[in-house]
Order: sequence, then C-alpha cells, then structure tokens
Amino acid sequence: MPKIFRVVDLFAGCGGLTEGLRKTERYTPVGAVEIDPAAAATYAENFGSEHIRPRGIAEWLDEGHVPDADVVVGGPPCQGFSNLGKRLDDDPRNELWREYWRALTMIKPMVFVVENVDRFLRSHQYQQMRAAAGSGALRDYELREDVVVAAAFGSSQVRRRAIVIGTHRDLKPIDIPVSRLNRENWRTVAEALAGVPHAVPRDQQKLPPGSVTYFGKSMPGPFTSRSLHITRHYEGISLERFKEIPAGGNRFNLPDRLKSPCWLKHTTGAMDVMGRLRWNRPSVTIRTEFFKPEKGRYLHPSEDRALTHYEAARLQGFDDEFKWCGNKLQIARQIGNAVPVELAMAIGQHVADALDEQI
Repeated sequence: MPKIFRVVDLFAGCGGLTEGLRKTERYTPVGAVEIDPAAAATYAENFGSEHIRPRGIAEWLDEGHVPDADVVVGGPPCQGFSNLGKRLDDDPRNELWREYWRALTMIKPMVFVVENVDRFLRSHQYQQMRAAAGSGALRDYELREDVVVAAAFGSSQVRRRAIVIGTHRDLKPIDIPVSRLNRENWRTVAEALAGVPHAVPRDQQKLPPGSVTYFGKSMPGPFTSRSLHITRHYEGISLERFKEIPAGGNRFNLPDRLKSPCWLKHTTGAMDVMGRLRWNRPSVTIRTEFFKPEKGRYLHPSEDRALTHYEAARLQGFDDEFKWCGNKLQIARQIGNAVPVELAMAIGQHVADALDEQI
C-alpha cells in the first residue's frame, strides 16, 4: 500500500494546492494557514476546519503549535514580484517568504515546495533564499527551481509559475517535473468548459441564498462551483463593444466610436484587453478580476459577456461540487489566486513518486 504523506499548506488560500495533492490520493492535510477569513472558510468547507488556522503565518508560528509533516507547500503572496504593478523588491508582502523559512526550520519536512510568479526566481529575495540553503537557515535543504507552464501539466491555461522544490540533504534532490504534454495536446477552453451552458440570463447576477459561519464570522455560502454561473450588470456601451469583438478578437477590433480615449491614444500593446478567449486554445492566466474584460482576455469565446465564476473555477481545475464561501469579489479573488489544480496534482504526484524511491 502506498505511503500517505502528511502535508502542511502555508498561505493556503482556498486550497488549490491541497486539492491537487488530495486528488493524487497520496497526501493527507495536517495543517494549513490562511489569513483571509473567506478563503479560510472555503478551505475549511472542503478539507475540514480542524487543521486550518485563519490567521497570519507569523502569529501561527509564534504560537508554537506547528504539526509534524512530511511535506510543506505554499505560495507566499506574489504581488510584489508580479509583472503587474510596481514590482517593488521591498514590498512588505515579499518578506512573508522569511516566515515560510521559519516554518520549515520548525516543521523540518522531508520536502518543501514553493509556488510563485516566474519573476520570483529573478528576485533579490530568491537569491537570499538560495544563499540560506547554502549555509544559512535552510542549509539542510538542496533546492531545484524552474518555470513551468500549467498547460503542459494538464491545465487549461497558459499560466507560467515558478516552482522551487527543496529536498532534505538526507535524500536525493527532487528535480522539477518535466512537461507531460506537447503544445498540440494542451487542454483547450472548449474541453475545460464542456457541458457548461453558454447562455446566462442577464438578470442572473446574485449569489444563491445561503449563509455559513466559520471562525466566529458569518458570510455567504457555501456555494458549489456549478451554482456560480452568474454574470454581472453591463452598461449599454459595454454590450455594444462585446458585440463588435469577433472570435479571438480584442479592443483593436472596435470602431473608434466605441473606443475609450486612452485606447485611441495607445494603438499598440495590451493585446488582451477586451479580448475573447478562443475555444481551441488554453485560456490566458485566470486572475482575480477575470469578470472584467477591460482587465484582459476574459470575454467568453462566443457569448457577449465576461467569464462567470463557474467558468473561471473550471479553467482553474476545480470540480463542479467544490464549495466556496464569501461574497462575489472574495470568491473571485480566491479563484484567481489559486494554483491550477492539475498543476498541483502533477507536482504532488512527482514528489510522492520520488519519495517512494528513497524511503
């Protein structure tokens, strides 16, 4: 019988990493930390509330009640490293990776996995992390790192992520998994959204009824992914714009009368703004504002609307019965911040297989 590995998920969010690991049937979650109450509630609804701690990682570590675990996973907040925004190396969110280190020194897992935006590997902070693995706080671990594309591991989006695998020096280092799929075999939007109704009534904009209480806080939920096939209110000019954009098109297909003043001034770049997804390709990266076509290529491939929460969850690899807690904005943030489930599953299986060969 295969060994089951105990896992702790730091910066757990709604549990995309944990969901992927669970699907391998090789891991059991024994600890998780998430400071956002709605995301922590979503995690609790799907994986149990006994081991999730709805607080900051520093506070959790200061309490000193960290569980024993074989594997630690987590993606510290990536906004400071992202290509979006100001990319400040001194962004305080970047410093949370130091708490990740501290967790590793306390838990002492056999393996740890860091997931972040691709720019993380070029950051000053990651260079410090490598130095710590040489002779500092992480000297007991040997690191391997690379940038992977989620679509090459079964996801339906071309999300680029930095993956770092740290292996305890008592074991043979575990390399980053090799892509499983060639580009021509990448999963498409059509495959990911198979069976999802295209049409959504324009008045279908509210969450279903429901309220749940977790950690002393009441919030909307729980809602299955399937029940989140809801749209939003669009002004008349937005609907006119949507109708003018053909399959695979974007803001450049709009007549001048429908372009905003800034679009008239900027005639190059931002090719995904007001863009339609393509049925026969993977999607772009699903971000937290996937419901706003002005933020990227988030128009439905054939309908005159942006993606629904249900469609975005599907593109992130979540099952139809996965349960969500929070309001519309909170759930959208959880979906966009999640690790694609298929990518998490591939990494989890790779790590489990490597450990099977050594212990």
